[in-house]
This record gives sequence, C-alpha cells and structure tokens, in this order.
Amino acid sequence: MHPPICFTSNPLDRQSAHRGNDDWRLERLRDPDSRFLLVSGDLKAFVDPRRPDGPRIAWVSNAQILDLLVPQRGDPAPCIFLGEAEGLAHFAIDAAGLDRADPSWGGKFIDVRSIAGALPVEESGILAQARSIVDWHRRHGHCAVCGAPTEVADGGYKRACSDSACAAEHFPRTDPVVIMLVIRDGRCLLGRQPRFPKGVFSALAGFVEPGESIEDAVRREIDEEAGIAVGKVRYIASQPWPYPSSLMIGCVGEGISEEIEVDGEELDEARWFSRDEVAAMIAASEDMQAPLRMPPALSLAHQLARRWLDGDADL
Repeated sequence: MHPPICFTSNPLDRQSAHRGNDDWRLERLRDPDSRFLLVSGDLKAFVDPRRPDGPRIAWVSNAQILDLLVPQRGDPAPCIFLGEAEGLAHFAIDAAGLDRADPSWGGKFIDVRSIAGALPVEESGILAQARSIVDWHRRHGHCAVCGAPTEVADGGYKRACSDSACAAEHFPRTDPVVIMLVIRDGRCLLGRQPRFPKGVFSALAGFVEPGESIEDAVRREIDEEAGIAVGKVRYIASQPWPYPSSLMIGCVGEGISEEIEVDGEELDEARWFSRDEVAAMIAASEDMQAPLRMPPALSLAHQLARRWLDGDADL
C-alpha cells in the first residue's frame, strides 16, 4: 500500500443530511468546543508552523472570532460547515475582513501549497476542502441566471438566488483534470510547460471536456500536446487540487507511437525517460539545483511516477 497522497484522506464527516438544517448548524456554531479554520483574503490558511510535532492547522474558537461571526457593523463573514470529527464541529470562515490575527491564537496565514506537504495528510485534505469552497463563494455572489445577489445556503454547499421569481440554486463546481504517464518500451513520457522552473519535467495534464470520458480525455490531451497516439488507459489514483477547485485524475496510458511533436503552446519540450532517469529525478525533486527533476511529493505527477517505478502502475 502506498501512503495517502497530499490533499486526500479528509477525516471529516460532512453531515450532508443535517448541515442544511439551520437549527442544527446554529447549535454547533454556538458550541464553545467547535473549531474554526480561518482563510485569509488571499486564500492562505491559518496554520501553526512552530509546533514541536510539526505544522498543524491553528483552529480557533467561536469566542476568539466573535467579531467575524457577529460583527457590530456590516454582514457576518461567510462561514462554511466543513464536517464533524470526534464529536466536534469544524467550520471554515472567510477572514478576508480580518486585518490581522491575534498573536495569542498561535498561528499565522500561510500559502496552502507551500505548507500542505508538511501537514498530516488528513489536515491537508481539510485545507483543500476549505480553500476550494471559500474561493467558490467569493466568485459566485450573483446569480448566473438573472444577476441578482445570491445567499449562502445548505451550510455553505449551495448559493440561492435572492430573487424569488428566479429562485435558481448554484452548487460548488469541481473541474476534472486528467494527468497521465504514457508508457512505452519501459520508458515514460514527461513534458515541460513554459512556466515550469528550470529542469522540471512532469506528467502531462489537461481538463476533461463536456461529454468526454476520462480515457478519451487522456488520448486527446496526449495527442494534442505531444503528438503521441495512446491505446489502453488505466486509472491509478485521484487528488483534490484546490487551485481553485480541480480533481486530478491520475492515469497511465499505453504509447502506441514513438515520435514526439510538441504543440509549442502547452509544452516547450517533451521526452521519453527511462526508469533510471525518472528514479534520479524523483530523488532530486526537492533539489532546486538539479539539472533534471520531478515536481515535489505533494503532486500527483510525482506519485504516479513513483508508483510506476514500484511496478504498481503497469497497464
């Protein structure tokens, strides 16, 4: 068994059958033992990086953030029910209006991508959930049907149009993305995008289009970006990727052609790499001076390559 991938293994019970009940949710909001995760205006998470056992989410209580929950002026900060664990309710609160966190709270706002790999994998999953849904609420303040303001509903998992004549309901979106290693004759295909740091090669990826299967999306993306024909496709693993709200669907594919033709837009370069080369690139993934390296371990591309090396991602 491989260890869980970053941003997965969220332990919270989302209580979808109860979170839309206002009385049920209000009781938990008022519970002094309930926990709140602050998400800043630039979508950083409130984390304690100084704990002797390693960084952890710096949960705060409702008493500590009363000014956000019940402000003297203005509207309350959007508050999303994340779920329950060990009898405790967990919420995410949009703290964009918070000038700065109280030093006594024991944490600071840190970029989620930079800290997620250092957290227990269960907490990284909670960060993915919180960051994605807070960002979605910020983007959907108005109805896409009629343009009227929308209101938070169902504990944060829905926005409802405020115009009764419209009454449209809007739900958080998740964008499926295929990310794939194409395998041929004991080698795998990796590519470089223009924005990648020097020396970094990664698995190819792209959004699944409407009316398209995962397998067809793998074949289309590889053909478009690298000119390689793909036969068999096998699903390996998935990963929430909260930038802003994607689901990475990791696959391996059978390369049935050899010659690479990069598109020049999505990719600057693509190459076939041997197992030994990929093993060295995995080992150098945190070495910024390495001439060739894979993305770090928090990425699904890294995990797909590692599983291929271990013989767990064969077709």
